[in-house]
Amino acid sequence: MHPVLVFLLFFIGLACIIKGGDWFVDAASWIAKVSGIPQFIIGATIVSLATTLPEILVSVMAAANGAGLKAAGDLVGAQGAVEMALGNAIGSVTANTGMILGISILFMPVAIDRRKYLPKLLIFLFAIVLLWALCLPGELKLFGAVIMMALFIVFIVENVTEAKKELGAKDSDRAPTDRKSIIKNISLFIIGAAGIVIGSRLLVDNGTIIARDILGVPERVVSLTMVAIGTSLPELVTTITAIAKKQSSLSVGNIVGANIIDMILILPLCSFIMGGSLPCAWSTLWIDLPICFAVAAITIIPALITKKFYRWQGIASLAVYAGYVVYLCIGAKI
Repeated sequence: MHPVLVFLLFFIGLACIIKGGDWFVDAASWIAKVSGIPQFIIGATIVSLATTLPEILVSVMAAANGAGLKAAGDLVGAQGAVEMALGNAIGSVTANTGMILGISILFMPVAIDRRKYLPKLLIFLFAIVLLWALCLPGELKLFGAVIMMALFIVFIVENVTEAKKELGAKDSDRAPTDRKSIIKNISLFIIGAAGIVIGSRLLVDNGTIIARDILGVPERVVSLTMVAIGTSLPELVTTITAIAKKQSSLSVGNIVGANIIDMILILPLCSFIMGGSLPCAWSTLWIDLPICFAVAAITIIPALITKKFYRWQGIASLAVYAGYVVYLCIGAKI
């Protein structure tokens, strides 16, 4: 591909995620206002399902590829595909929490309603510990995948129950709406989500070509940075846009919801695709998941105790994540 076209597609992708993020957050905020459902719940459900599409697609496609290679007898290739599926999901959660949630807390530390936040934050922490325990034998088996999927159902039921309670609010508490505004905002939500996902793909794919083929950056650096963070771009764009629009609850809800979906929906799906056995490497069990839990604990536990996020939490989680990335780079001998 001609370098000029690569740069053009790169900037088109950048424009898509910026404008898409703007429309997406505006529409999500409108949904919260007219429905009477808090922004945190909207962020943890509708918004997070939309922004996790890249992680779902990458991990599920990698698992399907691994299953095909395994059936063909290519065990080495299958192992590589499985590691991508598992690493993408867990790596995205760590990036979402350590980097993106850290940025959100750093720039917009806010008080929280513990009653609304508690169930989802506890499900998130429990999901990490549960996944670690289920993977101790060295793989996520069918039984463990079913347990994780059951936890996902609990998460959905909890959100639906909470939403029904909020829908019982007085009509006067909700913003007025009409047919025209409904069509407009639903369209903006869908177009904005599509813009973020498509723009992220254009940005990552063409950014990788620019880094590797044009600038000569080593493949290891590209894989540990652009590819790993690339699938988390929708959450990052949504968070930055939400910060700019003073919608911190939407941002936190989006990140927490996306993390829960990554942990308890994507990995069970991958296990099912792999025939009920998703291999888990030693480094995933004893390095990646513990770091993931560490950044989650830093950002969540103090907030649940004090009912407020503090800037030091954002700084600490960003520092731990940065140290983790440096460790990965050194381990890859960059």
